[in-house]
Amino acid sequence: MRSHSVTDVGHFGTDPLWCEEYGYGLGTLTGVLVLKYRSAAVLEFGQSRQDFLHQLYWSPDGVLSTWYGADAQFVGAGEAFWAHRAVSHEVRAADRQTVYRICLRQVPEALGGLRAGAVSIDDEAARLVQAIARPGYDEQAALVARERIMAGLGASTRDFVGHHATGTGFAMTVARALSHDPGDPVRLEEWAERLHVSVKTLQRDFVREFGMPYSQWRTKLRLRASRVLLESRPVAEVAHRVGYATPSAFITAFAREYGCTPGRYALHEADSA
Repeated sequence: MRSHSVTDVGHFGTDPLWCEEYGYGLGTLTGVLVLKYRSAAVLEFGQSRQDFLHQLYWSPDGVLSTWYGADAQFVGAGEAFWAHRAVSHEVRAADRQTVYRICLRQVPEALGGLRAGAVSIDDEAARLVQAIARPGYDEQAALVARERIMAGLGASTRDFVGHHATGTGFAMTVARALSHDPGDPVRLEEWAERLHVSVKTLQRDFVREFGMPYSQWRTKLRLRASRVLLESRPVAEVAHRVGYATPSAFITAFAREYGCTPGRYALHEADSA
């Protein structure tokens, strides 16, 4: 096992505060390399294509913004972004996020056939990613953990709900859809109709799963997603992208949540990069 700082591992744009490398069984098909980044400002992995290793990006701290071909989406809580080797992709994280980049030579069984996209990661797999990205972790134990991490990934909404729901699963189904596109204007009543449940049942499930009603959860999701984009996109464009009808409505919500306007937030992040 190796643990040391590296200066460049294929990332473009804003440099991270630091990047640590943890490798186990390298050179074998069953090995794993984990790169752990900490961002000061927006952190970009731009137009990255790795022809020898599959890539899995996961952050315990917030939303990731991802691109694959013409498909741009956000990756929310309880999810990671998967890119098969030789597939070009981009990943962006907001300020003060920790991002784990897991490099593999084998494809997890549940992700067979998936070139790139959001995947579910269960709580135990997420815990083990963090555990093996620490100095002094035993190599054999890390390789066992690798197998559990791979088993804890899933590509479908059913996998996501199965990994994370403690209630009926309805709120988690909606959460996964909205995490990919926070600007989706579908109202709670419409989601309930799609899921063939009552509005009251769906609202109760949101409170059970997230400790807050649907509208509050959606607002927090939209604002977290906006932080990933603000350094590189105009406020009006970001407001539209995350679902606000007008820039003024977005500015009001952002200031209420973070104590500053989106423009001032973006300027501060640019100055600190």
